[in-house]
Amino acid sequence: MTEHSRRFCIGGLDDPDHQIIDLGPTHPATAGLLRGTFTERDATVVEIDAQPGALHRGAEMIFTARDFRQALSLANRHDWQAPFFGELALARLVEDGLGIQVPARAVWVRALLAEHFRILSHLGHLSFVGWRLGDPDLATDPVREELRRRTGELTGNRVHPMAVRIGGVACAPDAAWARAESATAASAAALAGRLREAAGSLGAGVAVVDRAAVDAHGLAGPVARASGVPTDLRRSRPEGPWTDALGAPPTAPTDGDAAARFAWLCAEVAESAAAVERLLAGLPDGPLTAHLPKVLKLPEGDFTATVEAPLGRAGVEVTSRGEKTPWRLRLRTPSFANVSAWPQVVPGTRVADLPVALASLPWVAGDLDK
Repeated sequence: MTEHSRRFCIGGLDDPDHQIIDLGPTHPATAGLLRGTFTERDATVVEIDAQPGALHRGAEMIFTARDFRQALSLANRHDWQAPFFGELALARLVEDGLGIQVPARAVWVRALLAEHFRILSHLGHLSFVGWRLGDPDLATDPVREELRRRTGELTGNRVHPMAVRIGGVACAPDAAWARAESATAASAAALAGRLREAAGSLGAGVAVVDRAAVDAHGLAGPVARASGVPTDLRRSRPEGPWTDALGAPPTAPTDGDAAARFAWLCAEVAESAAAVERLLAGLPDGPLTAHLPKVLKLPEGDFTATVEAPLGRAGVEVTSRGEKTPWRLRLRTPSFANVSAWPQVVPGTRVADLPVALASLPWVAGDLDK
């Protein structure tokens, strides 16, 4: 039996030197910024090696040239499917380090926007399902566009919201926006239900992630939950808004295969849509920002913050020397964790199912290659 090695590119333009693995025209991987090699034997993958690097911007070093307020404009640039969570993680790190009390209304707005962007991110990755099944009625683009429109109406920016401020938020919904957001969330939940039903057994038995792989690669989010590992920071360290907004955990398969991961993405869209409704209904009155000093300086030491981003735990670590800029800043991203698991879980997948396997282990290029 002969083995053949191939270079591949996820999405992107035709490249005679690479096999194009197409995940659909509007999937987050379409830009084609992730390449690698895989080896096949008898039409089955026996080895795969992802090779990020095409997008490397040195983001962690650029952070150290910005003070903490300015850095928020960089923090939403690496996961452009869910940019809000970068802002949130950095703001929470500074707030925890300085003991800043964020007003209740701002905390609720943050939770609302987190669930809004969770829906947007999940639908981006679920765009693969309708495309793979050849069913245009399952396209996620119309609802994603509505979500971007809601983002622009509330924050002034369709993609990078710049909604978080250290100590609070820069915006809050009015009644008209809340009605439109509620309708959009309902549309997203309905679409997720259709996607889950249509997907059925798509990816059954493909690229199984067991609990050992979850532990070995620090997997979290829907990938871990689809393997029966209930990692969700919103539930393990509940805060006011999420305590009230989240109901019982979604019910979805825990077989650890691609089918289970698609089912979890669909189930979590419905969960987040219901949370949006509850957060809008319970939004308290009050100020949106805390009173802060002119200059923010973290004390000397190491600081961390982690949030439950759509693809898993997103963290930021800062080493401070007591200045208004971080001395060192490191990002810990779920995209990196998911792609790091490929060499362990993808071998054994038929080459024809390779797009299914990779689409079910989601990543965003900027979040992977910082």
